[in-house]
Amino acid sequence: MTNTHWNHVAHLDQLLPDLGGCVLVNDHQIALFHLAGKVFALDNYDPFSCANVISRGLTGDLNGRLVVASPVYKQHFDLESGQCLEDENIRLNVYPVSVIDDQVYVCSTVLATEVA
Repeated sequence: MTNTHWNHVAHLDQLLPDLGGCVLVNDHQIALFHLAGKVFALDNYDPFSCANVISRGLTGDLNGRLVVASPVYKQHFDLESGQCLEDENIRLNVYPVSVIDDQVYVCSTVLATEVA
């Protein structure tokens, strides 16, 4: 893992299970979720409400997909792909996450790119 693209953002104990948190990586807000034994990272920006609120959303399982529901208008976003389940034209950026010795790192390179 090179230091040029990976950013230490938290200790795993700082991420509460099933809840979100927000970190700043290169002046960009990223929502983190610790759910089902995994850590997910995606944009904190909600394109429907135009606010940085995704990290405040409720998490869960919707038809076998791990999702977060926006706290404003309640659209669901797949935590692995960033895809909005209610609008196929909207997708949040998703970032690679690595957990090493309980330290959480987020890569600033986008894994999945927003469609709209």
